[in-house]
Amino acid sequence: MSRLKIAIQGVPGSFHHQVALKYFGQEVEILAFNTFEPVAKSIALGEADFGVMAIENSIAGAILPNYDLIDRYELSIKDEFYLPIAHQLMALPGQKIENIEEVRSHPMALLQCKAFFARHPHIQQFDDVDTASVAKRIAEEKRTGLAAIASEIAAEIYGLEILARDIQTVKDNFTRFIILTKEKTKPESVPNKASFKVTIRNQKGGLAKLLTMLSEKDLNLSKIQSIPVIEKPWDYAFFIDAEFEDYGKFQEAMKLIVKDFGDLKIFGEYTSRKE
Repeated sequence: MSRLKIAIQGVPGSFHHQVALKYFGQEVEILAFNTFEPVAKSIALGEADFGVMAIENSIAGAILPNYDLIDRYELSIKDEFYLPIAHQLMALPGQKIENIEEVRSHPMALLQCKAFFARHPHIQQFDDVDTASVAKRIAEEKRTGLAAIASEIAAEIYGLEILARDIQTVKDNFTRFIILTKEKTKPESVPNKASFKVTIRNQKGGLAKLLTMLSEKDLNLSKIQSIPVIEKPWDYAFFIDAEFEDYGKFQEAMKLIVKDFGDLKIFGEYTSRKE
C-alpha cells in the first residue's frame, strides 16, 4: 500500500512538518517545499494527496497570501489544526547570546518575538523562508554569530544549542493550520465551521447588509479578510470563516448570499478544532 503524500512548506523540524506528522501519523511521505505556492500547486496537480498550510497566528494575524493560493489553485479545506507555538533561540553549541550578531527566521516567527529582541538590540533580524531551514543551514555551514528561531525539535534534529527558551511575546501562542485537498471531501460529522469567499456586488452598504444577514442566521464570524479583486479595481472579495450551531441556517445564509449579495465560493465545511 502506497503511503500518503503530504505537501508542506519547510524542512524536517518545521512547524508544518510537526503538524503533518501529528495529523496524518508517522507513516507518510513528506513533500517539502521552500515556499507556499509549490505546496498549493502540488496538491492541485495531484502530486500530493493532502497539504498542510498555516493560515493565521494568534499573535501575528492572518497570512493573507495563503488565502489567495487556496482560491487560485481551486483547493478545498478538509480540516483545521491548532498547534501551540513555542519559539526557541538556537545556535551552534558553545555560543552565548552576546556572541550572536544576527538572527534569521520566518517573518511570522520574528513578529511573534518582538519583545525579546527589543531587549537585545545588538541582534539584527532578517526574514528567511522557514524556521527550521535556518537551523539546518547553521548546522551544515557551522555558522557562528548566527541564530535561528525554531522549535525544540529542530534544535534536536540539527544538533544546535538553545540559548533562550520560549521567547515568543505571548506564551499562549497558537498557529492555525488548514488541511488542504484537491477535491471536496464529505465531512465525517455535521460541520459547525466553514470557510468561504464572497465577492460583493458594487452597491452602497453591501458589506454592512451582508454582515447583518449572517448575524441574523446565527453565524459567528471568526475571521473576515478583504482582498482586492484584481480585474475589478475598487471591488473587494471577502474571505470569511464562520462558526455555527445550526447547519440548516448556514445553508440558508449561503443561498441568500447567491441571491442577494454576489458571488459565493465555499472552500470547505468542517469541524472547528479550537478548544
